Amino acid sequence: MKIITRTIWLLSLVSLFTDVSSEMLYPVIPIYLKSINFSIFLIGMLEGLAEATAGLSKGYFGKLSDNSGRRLPFVRLGYALSALSKPMMAFFTPPVWIFTTRSMDRLGKGIRTGARDAMLSDESTPQNKGKVFGFHRGMDTLGAVIGPAVALLFLYFYPGKYRMLFYIAFLPGIISIACTFIIKDKKNEPKVNNNKTSIFDFIKYWKTSPVAYRKLVTGFLLFALFNSSDMFLLLKIKAEGFSDTAAIGVYIFYNMVYALFSYPLGSIGDSLGLKKVFVGGLVLFALVYFGMSVNHNLFFFFVLFFLYGIYAAATDGISKAWVSNISDKKDTATAVGTYTGFQSICTLIASSLAGLIWYQFGAGSVFIISGIVTVAVIVYFLLMPKTLNS
Repeated sequence: MKIITRTIWLLSLVSLFTDVSSEMLYPVIPIYLKSINFSIFLIGMLEGLAEATAGLSKGYFGKLSDNSGRRLPFVRLGYALSALSKPMMAFFTPPVWIFTTRSMDRLGKGIRTGARDAMLSDESTPQNKGKVFGFHRGMDTLGAVIGPAVALLFLYFYPGKYRMLFYIAFLPGIISIACTFIIKDKKNEPKVNNNKTSIFDFIKYWKTSPVAYRKLVTGFLLFALFNSSDMFLLLKIKAEGFSDTAAIGVYIFYNMVYALFSYPLGSIGDSLGLKKVFVGGLVLFALVYFGMSVNHNLFFFFVLFFLYGIYAAATDGISKAWVSNISDKKDTATAVGTYTGFQSICTLIASSLAGLIWYQFGAGSVFIISGIVTVAVIVYFLLMPKTLNS
């Protein structure tokens, strides 16, 4: 049986080009925001609000996709909004405009996530979902290698020209939109539902979802509550006095590791169990964050980001594969959308809290607290019933 189908390839290419666009800007955004007088706390609020926008919309549009039996329209619209938001962020600098355009980008993510992951799930089986989601995450993250590399090269020749990058980032976004028009949507039977889909329907799904789903996602969300935006890792490098080039270089290295390990770790998850791989990733996360709290050396930043890349590869695609495995097929987009929706809301809290703690007590406190909570989450998963090991 062919594991990586045409649809999986195309969805992965769409994600790759979108990530080239997004990640060209991601390591630059905190630097750009500081250049237009955004404080650390305001940056934390921006990232948190952006993720909350994605969070509330993921559950809603996931449910809408399941109810309509359609996937592709949500995928197409979601990627289009994210692409359009890139050049808009450079037009003006008032905080309201920056918050609006960044939220527009995350709204696009919210619209497409549940439907796209349901398409990936439909193209796979419970025995190979780790591979499929790992492959998709690997391709997606390959874009996160190419994007920052382009940014690094551009800033080498044009230092400080951050706004121009936002316009350049629109080009791969256009390619990703074009790719969505050659994907074929499977015909799924729409649900018989006379009630309109509400933006808070994902909360209703949580109440009626299987107990196994709620136990699993509770562990994921406890971790997400103290897993703030990766921007704080990049800001830590800058706070130690290293250059923009060093920060972006470390970020490229991290994404390269993430991309290379996603498919192999997904395959290992299919063979040994998704829980073992996921918990292993959490162990690495805790080690990285404890290390971040005390490190001042650029070489060891590379070591920590190497481990961080393996952590990401062991948890991101694995968690979605795990959720889709324990969910009813007809509710896949809702189940994934609900999980990722609550996850984004938790990221709002985590990023806002991290910004406040950093401002009040310094960077080290942010990383130590996250590391301690992660150890508690590891214990939670280790005590989880074997029936949820997947």
